[in-house]
Amino acid sequence: MPLSTVHVCAVKPPAPPHLPSVTPCQRSSDELLSGSLYNSPNSSVTANGGDSKKLRVEDSMDSPPSRVIHIRKLPNEVSETEVIALGLPFGKVTNILMLKGKNQAFLELGTEEAAVTMVNYYTAVTPQVRNVPVFIQYSNHKELKTDSALNQRAQAVLQAVSAVQEGGSPSSDTAGESVLTPAPSPVLRIIIDNMFYPVTLDVLQQIFSKFGTVMKIITFTKNNQFQALLQFSDPVNAQQAKLSLDGQNIYNSCCTLRIDFSKLVNLNVKYNNDKSRDYTRPELPAGDGQPPVDPSVAAALGKDSTSLLGVYGDVQRVKILYNKKDSALIQMSDGNQAQLAMSHLNGQKMYGKIIRVTLSKHQTVQLPREGLDDQGLTKDFTSSPLHRFKKPGSKNFQNIFPPSATLHLSNIPENVTEEDLRLLFSNSGGTVKAFKFFQDRKMALLQMSTVEEAIQALIDLHNYDMGRGHRLRVSFSKSTI
Repeated sequence: MPLSTVHVCAVKPPAPPHLPSVTPCQRSSDELLSGSLYNSPNSSVTANGGDSKKLRVEDSMDSPPSRVIHIRKLPNEVSETEVIALGLPFGKVTNILMLKGKNQAFLELGTEEAAVTMVNYYTAVTPQVRNVPVFIQYSNHKELKTDSALNQRAQAVLQAVSAVQEGGSPSSDTAGESVLTPAPSPVLRIIIDNMFYPVTLDVLQQIFSKFGTVMKIITFTKNNQFQALLQFSDPVNAQQAKLSLDGQNIYNSCCTLRIDFSKLVNLNVKYNNDKSRDYTRPELPAGDGQPPVDPSVAAALGKDSTSLLGVYGDVQRVKILYNKKDSALIQMSDGNQAQLAMSHLNGQKMYGKIIRVTLSKHQTVQLPREGLDDQGLTKDFTSSPLHRFKKPGSKNFQNIFPPSATLHLSNIPENVTEEDLRLLFSNSGGTVKAFKFFQDRKMALLQMSTVEEAIQALIDLHNYDMGRGHRLRVSFSKSTI
């Protein structure tokens, strides 16, 4: 019986660059970046006509439930669209009254149940507009009575966004309790029309962060159009940004934003550079040059091993060698799995270099003694969700093939399209050459340009969160497209 530990020599990803600075173009008064949407705290504003005389400012903290919501501490020059967006996920918004001089607003929902759901949600999650916390409570008023002539602009905006509410109203179950329809994706797809000036990652982050925390951005060009995927920390923030920015110009009379929701709920960002960035992981490499040697990269290599060697068996433990950090000891569940991994992976390319896989003289990978800091070089993956062969007699044993340019995808959500999957795998750093759905559309074949690209895509995207409880399954295929 062969040994269960294999020795892998691999190359680690490169270090992050210094983030580029923004050199603004000459801008005029109607640009997004000039402050027409985002005024300073000292800018002067006025209320809508005489509406501020119709309702007094409410101080009651214990008002009974009402379908009218009172919103306070709004940012200066907030738009009607942004206020409406606070209520849209919870049901139909039927009226709005802006008191801009007081930085307040009243929002009327279609039902009291929808208003209760909204207040309960924002009790647990702090509501934000342009990244500024706002205060929400029930109003003393049971309905809004506004002069349509004086409130004409707000009513026009309300009608314009009513189409967005389709499918967003809560339904009632047999007990009569309100059930909130799932919020849209936190990922926005952005197309820039009439792109006279360049649009950078930093420009997009500066604009969209006014509506919430921007976590990730990926930019790309498709059909000769500059596009971006941008992920917020919360779908509500994405909805507010879409409603407020769709159709706006970044610069004067050019760089028009066209915004929609992406089918993807989570972005896979590999590199922090001028085309993509994960703001939650500043340690990500730039994707060029030679890789550095550091513990964080060693941990990344360990995770990569569980995806790649996990095709041929269940990885139990990984140890990066202290004095040779481009090498690792990887313990499989048994000797047969170690032999299988060696025979299929030895000589393959990873991170641009040939990897060498041999059987180790060690039977097991020893965990560090308690209290001993090994700089994160040893990882235990015994309970990893990436294991494919936990169940005895699993069908996965019948589908073990050598690395190939064609990948088999399964567990695909029904709403995910071919375009979504092509984009997802292209962002792994390769080129998708061909794609084919199976008849039930829950599985597909996807062909990358090279075997090396397919290996990297499998490492990046096996067990990828596709939303609604779906985790993408990726393996090598013996088929071609």
